[in-house]
Amino acid sequence: MSNRSRFFNVLTALALGLAVLAFAGTAEAQSRLLDAPRAAGMVGERDDGYAVVRGSATPEITALVNQVNTERRALYAERAKKDGVPVEAIGKIYAAESMKAAPAGTWFLDSSGKWTQR
Repeated sequence: MSNRSRFFNVLTALALGLAVLAFAGTAEAQSRLLDAPRAAGMVGERDDGYAVVRGSATPEITALVNQVNTERRALYAERAKKDGVPVEAIGKIYAAESMKAAPAGTWFLDSSGKWTQR
């Protein structure tokens, strides 16, 4: 790998890291809405940065997950546009940060469809 490529990779990682920090407070605030359903095992987190209902859930929980995902999608799109990166990259970064910060007992769904509990 050339020095130029390394520099670009480091610069990209730095920009994406700053993106997470810039909207972490907002994303964290709206994710708090899911604390109780997550603790009850009714809601998990996907590896793309979006919440997901686990098993059967009440219409209210499903609506809440949809609301939170709509807000996340808007935040990711805003940040991606500002930084000139794909929306999916922002979602993946948020998911990684979310996994690190999640309380014990939180469920995560990976891209293969496998659930793991933290």
